[in-house]
Amino acid sequence: MSHAKPDIRPANPRFSSGPCAKRPGWTLEALSGALLGRSHRAKDPKAKLVEVIERSKAILGMPADWRLGIVPASDTGAVEMALWSLLGSRGVDILAWESFSKDWATDVTKQLKLADAKVISAGYGKLPDLAQVSPDRDVVFVWNGTTSGVRLPDADFIRDDREGLAICDATSAAFAMDLPWHKLDVVTWSWQKVLGGEAAHGMLALSPRAVARLESYKPTWPMPKIFRMTKDGKINEGIFKGETINTPSMLCVEDALDGLRWAEGVGGLKGLVARSEGNLAAIAAWVAKTPWVDFLAEVPATRSCTSICLKIVAPWFTALDAEGQAAAAKKLSSILEKEGVALDAAAYRDAPPGLRIWGGATVETADIAALLPWLDWAFSRVEAEQKVAA
Repeated sequence: MSHAKPDIRPANPRFSSGPCAKRPGWTLEALSGALLGRSHRAKDPKAKLVEVIERSKAILGMPADWRLGIVPASDTGAVEMALWSLLGSRGVDILAWESFSKDWATDVTKQLKLADAKVISAGYGKLPDLAQVSPDRDVVFVWNGTTSGVRLPDADFIRDDREGLAICDATSAAFAMDLPWHKLDVVTWSWQKVLGGEAAHGMLALSPRAVARLESYKPTWPMPKIFRMTKDGKINEGIFKGETINTPSMLCVEDALDGLRWAEGVGGLKGLVARSEGNLAAIAAWVAKTPWVDFLAEVPATRSCTSICLKIVAPWFTALDAEGQAAAAKKLSSILEKEGVALDAAAYRDAPPGLRIWGGATVETADIAALLPWLDWAFSRVEAEQKVAA
């Protein structure tokens, strides 16, 4: 079916799943208050770091007895700190259903080489068998599969009376999805996802149970400086009071604060979740009436409202071999980018060929609505070229 070229373009064509779109109305003026050329350990710059921590905790509704720190190397650094510092005292289950969760499984099994580690996996579009998770063991998982668009609908598989720790990579979920803090022990995320901050800084949140593990268990392997969270067997409280392990960018700190203030202005967590869910709803309504596309997530309750992953289901496309599908999907995303209507909207390189549209809170639903006719038009172009070639 042919489609006319749309007249309306998204005001902001940035649909990348990371780094993600800046908040609506953002300009460089938002960074004018940055304390540049200052030591991050001086009074005023440190106060800005503390402000990032406190505003984040307040917006997320984090329990008062949790600790939150700014750590090196984005969400990856935060997850690695948790894995290398906390694992090893008991068996661990790792849930893996997309690229990043598979990376954590690799770290645990091939780098830390833990003897008692069980990987519970599933293919793209599915969740693993959550019933296999044992309350006696630690468990490592992502809340939202950034490269598959499959999220956990809840945390009912985690027992309240668990013995192990629940270590959750929430980088594309925090600030867009409700996190059940009583079910979790470690939560990580990065600035460049839902609030659209600049990259390289991670956030690491620890429950009292996680702190108790840090203070009672010492791993047998060497611990690099940027992973160390204890001093003389006690938690290094400074990390959670604005004393970062390495030098942060005060320009990025100012940008993070701008995003947090914006979040407060749109209704806090409730408003942020509503914005993201509204973006998902707009795409879901379009998918329901569009025969050539479907969600990669097979179960509706597991569809992500941030990393919205779509697969192409047109018969001519599914009949192609893997190389042909990859080429056709690449052509589709290239047309969208050439027209300037969707930048960085291709599926993740390890995922099935298709589209990945970021629907986090900084994306306006009006831009999603403007994009959808362009998807139909671009697909009709690819389809027409395929029929000519055939």
